[in-house]
Amino acid sequence: MKIKVFQKGFNYSQDGRGNRLILHLQGCNMHCPWCSNPEGMTPGGALFVEKEWLSKSCCPKGAVKDGRLDRTLCEDCEDRPCIQKRRQKGIRLTYREYEVSDLLKECIGCKPMFFDGGGVTLTGGEITLQFDAVKELLGGLKEAGIHTAIESNGTHPRMEEYIPLVDEWIMDIKHMDAKKHKEWLGVSNERTIQNIRMATEKHPDVLIRIPLIPGFNNSREDAEEFAEFFKSCAAGRDNVRVEILTYHEFGKGKWEQCGYTYTMKPGKITPETRQYFENRFREEGIQIVRT
Repeated sequence: MKIKVFQKGFNYSQDGRGNRLILHLQGCNMHCPWCSNPEGMTPGGALFVEKEWLSKSCCPKGAVKDGRLDRTLCEDCEDRPCIQKRRQKGIRLTYREYEVSDLLKECIGCKPMFFDGGGVTLTGGEITLQFDAVKELLGGLKEAGIHTAIESNGTHPRMEEYIPLVDEWIMDIKHMDAKKHKEWLGVSNERTIQNIRMATEKHPDVLIRIPLIPGFNNSREDAEEFAEFFKSCAAGRDNVRVEILTYHEFGKGKWEQCGYTYTMKPGKITPETRQYFENRFREEGIQIVRT
C-alpha cells in the first residue's frame, strides 16, 4: 500500500509530546482560506514553484514565460516532463509517494531521536483521506514500540478504528455553527463534533485545538458556544486538554507558489482575545495548555 507525504521533519512538543518525526500527508477535504500548508490541500498535489530557480529550461513545453509559470498550459499536460524527466529546482510536485513498509522502516530507524516520550505524528493535509494506508502505518509503528500521535479535522466516519493504534489524539474544531463552517471550509462540522465526543469518552489522551481566526470564530459569542460544547465533553476530564492557536500568515507566500489565491483579509488575534477564550474555558473546568 502506498502513502503520499508532502513534508517530513522533526519538532519538539508541538504536535505531540517529546521529540517527534512529523509526517505531513497529502490531501485535505477542507479548504481553510488561512491554511499554512496549502501545498498539502489537493489530493493530487500541486506544482510548487521556486522563483529563484525558475527558468525556461524547467519546462520543455514552453510554460515558463517572463519568469512565471503559465499554469493554463499545465492543466492539459499529462506526462509532466518538468517533474518526470528533468532534474531541476524551479518546479516540483508537492508530494512524494512511499510504500508504507518503506516509510515504516524509515520511522523505525529514527527511534534514537524519540527522546522525552517522543515518536511519530501523522498530520496533514488531512490524514484520513488516506485512511487505510494510515491505519497500516500506525499499526506498524505500534508493533515497533513507537509512540504514535495523529492530528486530524475529525470528519471521517471510521475514526474510532484508530483508537487502539494512537497514543496521543489531536483534533481540531474550527466553529460550532455547521452552516458557517461549511460556507468557509466546504464541509460541515457535524462529524467532527461526533468524533470529538467519541474520542473524549474512549481515548486516554486527547488534545483539542481551536485555531482562532479573525472574522470567523473570534467573537465573545463564539467563545460562549465553544465553552458550552466543551463543558459537555471536556470539563473535569483528566484525559482532555484544549489549546487555542492564533491566526498567522506564515504560509501566505506558499499559496502563490502553488498557483492559489490567498483570500484572507488582513487581521490578527490579540493576546487579550486569546486570554479571554482561555479564561472562559477555565471557568467551566476545562484544562488549557499551550504547546
